[in-house]
Amino acid sequence: MDTAVLMTTFGVIFLAELGDKTQLTAMALAIRYPWKKVFVGIAAAFALLNVGAVLVGKILFAVLPLFWIKFMSGGLFLFFGVTTLRGGEDADEEEGKKASARGPVVTSFVMILLAELGDKTQLVTTSLAAQYDSPLAVFTGSTLALWLVSLIGIFLGRQLIRVVSLYTIQKAAGVLFLVFGVIVLYQAFSGR
Repeated sequence: MDTAVLMTTFGVIFLAELGDKTQLTAMALAIRYPWKKVFVGIAAAFALLNVGAVLVGKILFAVLPLFWIKFMSGGLFLFFGVTTLRGGEDADEEEGKKASARGPVVTSFVMILLAELGDKTQLVTTSLAAQYDSPLAVFTGSTLALWLVSLIGIFLGRQLIRVVSLYTIQKAAGVLFLVFGVIVLYQAFSGR
């Protein structure tokens, strides 16, 4: 494995994703669900996305137009925004008791998969894989960078609970999901 390619990919992807919607999504999900389950879903989504970016990224975009990817992603963010805003503290406690082991994992996986499909970091990963003859180094660097950024978001979210009430954080997360949904839908319809 080419260490220089791995480090270059890691640095580029880490900086591109730092403070992006994915990190904020990880933070919001970790407030609502157990962080380990959230991370499993996020990690699996990024691993799958990076395999796609490195191996079949160009084919994927030829088969599924970016408009539909963004349209589904925006709709999903709006859905989670509304459901997060509608839920109160009691509903979250009851939901936490009923949640199966895979509920938070699947939720995290689907949200990240749809939000990141066709995103700048996936396009950069595809580009780096095309530039360098080291697909394993590109995959590893990109995946590790995305996992680290997600973990930073998760742990910032967990610390935030100590300072701000869970109710306030959940309402802010709901608004955040709605804002992301509107932005992604705007991008879909404006061709960006």
